[in-house]
Parts: sequence; structure tokens; C-alpha cells
Amino acid sequence: MKKRIFLLAILCLVAIRNFAQKKIQPFKAGERVVFAGNSITEAGLYGSYIWLYYMTHFPERKLQVINAGVGGDVARQIYDRLEGDILAKKPTVLAITFGMNDSRYFEYLDKKNPVDEQKRQVIIKESYDSYAKIEDRLRKLPSVEKILMASSPYDETAKMEGNLFLGKAKTIQGIVDFQLASAKKNNWGFVDFFHPMTDINVREQKNNPGYTNTGTDRIHPGSAGHFIMAYIFLKAQGLANDVVADVKIDAKTQKANAINAKISNVSSAADKISFDYLAKSLPYPIDTAARVWQNFQVQTEALDVIPFVKEFDQELLTVSGLTGKEYALKIDGHSIGRWSAAAWAQGVNLATLKNTPQYQQALKILALNNERRGVESKYRNYFWVEYNFLKEKGFLFNSSKVARDTIQNNLEKNGWLKAKKGDYDEIVDHGAEVKSKMEALIDQIYSINKPVVHRIELIKVL
Repeated sequence: MKKRIFLLAILCLVAIRNFAQKKIQPFKAGERVVFAGNSITEAGLYGSYIWLYYMTHFPERKLQVINAGVGGDVARQIYDRLEGDILAKKPTVLAITFGMNDSRYFEYLDKKNPVDEQKRQVIIKESYDSYAKIEDRLRKLPSVEKILMASSPYDETAKMEGNLFLGKAKTIQGIVDFQLASAKKNNWGFVDFFHPMTDINVREQKNNPGYTNTGTDRIHPGSAGHFIMAYIFLKAQGLANDVVADVKIDAKTQKANAINAKISNVSSAADKISFDYLAKSLPYPIDTAARVWQNFQVQTEALDVIPFVKEFDQELLTVSGLTGKEYALKIDGHSIGRWSAAAWAQGVNLATLKNTPQYQQALKILALNNERRGVESKYRNYFWVEYNFLKEKGFLFNSSKVARDTIQNNLEKNGWLKAKKGDYDEIVDHGAEVKSKMEALIDQIYSINKPVVHRIELIKVL
């Protein structure tokens, strides 16, 4: 009898995991998208990467993506911050993730009182009870689109030293299960980071046991891991295979067919074909710097394990009917490269070429977006001080001399507080200027992110 009940429970769980979940809609112009979570969200990268896609792919669709992550948070703390931090940002879309901290850490090393299945269920229930308060509050906000996001994984299978809490991943799985069930029950969106990223780890570790899309702490994804998260989110929005541009030209007839682009002024001669090209999107610029503290992953590493270029970054130029063997590409008079006539007939993906004018334009957007993220991080440090220090002292949103003296008197025994105090002071004393700077950066991004007309030439060299 017990075996039958257990099997029924497993079947129910499988059914929940495989339900036809609500499709996550692409963001619309004017929306305020708030990502709430713990330190993984606070790092600001996956949200920034998602916004960068919208900045470049939908340049006319101005919106705002806002970070509401605070390091160390569990569901209870996210609930505590709902009114004063998260909902105060007036989201039209609210995406929430938790589970990494809820699932605990050093309890898995306690050999006298190990995390067995009974203790695991207690941990999961504590997280669920806190989440139930979040759920109840969000139900009262019908105008806000809700998205639950399963945590990125804790990687306990990578072959590396330290921070190994065996069984933690299974506890996160239990939290993911009730998040998914809640999304189904409420008809909210759901994005699963946990399973796809775990699958990538397991797959890659077959050939490279030390591979991980988290970091050496097994917890915090680096730039590559955050890019994988952005890829999963964008894919959940149904944006895969939405090309930057897809242009096909017949050199003999001068006929052109274009998707998400406009071709005009086609001119063809024996040794050259040229035309004006206006795409509606820009290629996605890939960062080459590590952006997560103490994690040396770079964004480009993710391209080895996810088909981002194939699904999200195709700026295809196909030219048939060429009579020569090899042709050089020039854009606005600048030499870009040389390809065979066979390669042109098959199609060249311009989005992967770092020296095109359109890619250089996208890099400027990337730089400004990174600067914007840096300014925004000051707010996240400010809210950490408010909720992880001042609240327990009875000084939440109290910037009086007594409150600030309390901060000063605790700096030497609280390293996190000491690291964040400078940003806290800046927001308290110069918050209007910080806000103005961030808004100016956003305005600048949306003033330079519009594609322009380029003159493209294919010149016969062989």
C-alpha cells in the first residue's frame, strides 16, 4: 500500500513538472520589469543581459529592467522587502527567484544531525511558509504580471575542492517543485533555471569533470552562467529564431528578399555588387570581461554550451549568382573580410563579425549598459544595509545621526557592512544625483541604439 502511495506521489510530481505552463510574454514598450532575488540576482548580470537583448534587438521598444536582489536573502526576507523595496519600484512585470539560501548550507556537514529526508522536508516547508505570504500578496496585484523563476543550481557534481554540501541540490529541487506548483495554480509564468543548467553541468562534466556554470563556490554563476540564465529566460519568452536580419540577394537579377531589414539601391556589375542595408535590429554584443566578484568566467564561455548565436544572433547575408571564386566585404568603405562565393551562397552571419559598424555600435550600448549596472548596484548595497543591518537595529529607512553612528560603530566587526557603507552614504546623501545619472545613461542608450543605413559592397578578388 505504501509503495502504491509513493508511486502515485511520484506520478503527480511528474505531472506538475510537465504541465503546459503559461507562456512568458515578451516585454512591451514602457514596461517596468523587476527581478527580485538573492545575491545571484543582486549581481545584476542576467537581468542586464536580458535587457541588452531588448536594447539591441528591439531598439524602438524602450522599457526598464530593475534589479531588486539582495545578497543572502531567503523567501522570508524577500517578503519583508516587498513593500519598501520591490513593489515600491512599481513593476508591471515582477520576476522572483529564491531557493539557494533557503536550502541551507552547513547543515549538510553536520554528521550528528544530517539532513535526512525528514529534515529536508522541514527546510522546504519553512521556505514554502514564507513564500505563501509572498504568494498571497501578489494575488492582490492583478495588474502586475508575475513570473516565478527556479533557482540556478547548486553544483555538487563538479570535481573541485571545497564548499561541498551533498544533498543541497535535492533540497533546492523540493523548493522548485512548490514554485512550479504555485505558478500552475495561479496561472503565473514560470522560468526554470535549475533543470536546464543542471543538465548542462552533467553533460559537460562527462568530458570535463571540473566544468561548472556556477563558480568555484558551487553557488554563484559567473558571467557565463548568467548568460545561460538570460538565454533560458529569452527562450521562455518565445524569442528564439527571431533574426537580427535575414537578407537574400541574387547578384544576377538584383532581386532582394529581406526579413527584419530593408534593402535598396542595389547595383551589380561584373566584379561587384552593392546595396543599402537597414536592419531593424543590432547584433548582440558579447562581453569579454569577468563581471562577478571572485569568479573568472567570461560571457563568451557560455557560447560553447548553448546555441545562443544560432537562436538569437543571426544577421544573415546570402548572395547567390556570384561569378567569381572569392569576394571581399566592405561596409561603409571599411574592409570587413573575405569569403568564397560558395560561402556567400550559403550565407554569412554578420553578427559574429566584431569589426562591422553595426557590431561596433552595439559595443557602445554594451559599455553604457555595464556603466548603468554599476550605478544601479549602489542601490542594491543601500537596500542591503537597510534590510540586513538597520532593520534589526530598529532604524529601517532612518538616516538620522543615531542610525548612521550605529553603522559607523559596527564597521570593524561587520565586513559586509563596511564594504557597502560607501554606496549607502551616497544614496542617502546624493540619491537624486545617482538616480539622474542612471536615467541619463538609459536615455543615452536609447538615443544611440537605432540601426542606421549602411552601404554594403561585395567586391570580386578571385
